[in-house]
Amino acid sequence: MPEQVELSVIILCYRSGETVVDFVNKAEKHIQSLTKNYELVLVANYVEGSDDRTRDHVYKIAEANPKCKVLCKPKQGMMGWDMRSGMDAATGTYICVIDGDGQFPVESISSCFEEIRTGKYDLVKTYRTKRGDGIYRRIISKTYNILFSILFSGIGSKDANSKPKILKKTAYEKMKLRSDDWFIDAEIMLNVRDLGMSFYEIPIEFYELEGRTSFVKAPAIVEFMKNLFQYRFGK
Repeated sequence: MPEQVELSVIILCYRSGETVVDFVNKAEKHIQSLTKNYELVLVANYVEGSDDRTRDHVYKIAEANPKCKVLCKPKQGMMGWDMRSGMDAATGTYICVIDGDGQFPVESISSCFEEIRTGKYDLVKTYRTKRGDGIYRRIISKTYNILFSILFSGIGSKDANSKPKILKKTAYEKMKLRSDDWFIDAEIMLNVRDLGMSFYEIPIEFYELEGRTSFVKAPAIVEFMKNLFQYRFGK
C-alpha cells in the first residue's frame, strides 16, 4: 500500500508562463527538505482564446515528475475557482496553497509546515510585514485589511490574503467555500472563525513582481470591496 501523502502543495500557476518552471523546481527542492512524502498540484487553468501558454510548461514538468499532478481546464471562475479546484484535488494530510509568481518566498512554506505539524492549529499562514510591490499595492492591502477587520470582528488576522496558507485536510473538509474570485482568502478566514478553528500567522517579506504586471487592477479592487459588503450584509 502506498503511504498517505503528508503534504500537498498547490501552486497557482495562472499566466505564469515559462517562469513557472524555475518556481516549481525551487519549491520542490525546498519541500524535499521538509518531507519525502509530498505531491505538487499545479493549477494552470486558462481563459479560452487567450495567449496564456502556461499549460504547456506545467505539462512538461509533470511528464518528467511523478510527484506532480496538473489541473488545466478552461476557466469557470478566477482565483477562487482555481484554489478550490486545487484543494479538492489534494490528497495530503496537510494542504498548502501558494502563488506561483514568486512574490511569496518558498522558504515560508517551511515555517508554516513546522508550525502546523505541532498539532496546535488548524491553519497556519503568513502576513506581509515588508512589501516590494510598491506603495499602490501597499495602500490597497492596508485598506482592505482594515475594512475586513471592521466588517468581520473576531478573526484577528493581520493579512487575510497572504500566502502560503497551510491547513489540515480535515479542516478544509469542514469548510464551505463558494468564492470563485479574489474573495476566497477572506472566505477561508471567515470559515476559520465561524467553525471555531485555531490559526497562527508568521511574518514574511513580500517580493517585487517580476516578468508581468499585477492582476490587482481597478476591477479587482472593486470586486474586493463589493464582496466584503455582500458577504457581510447580503446574507
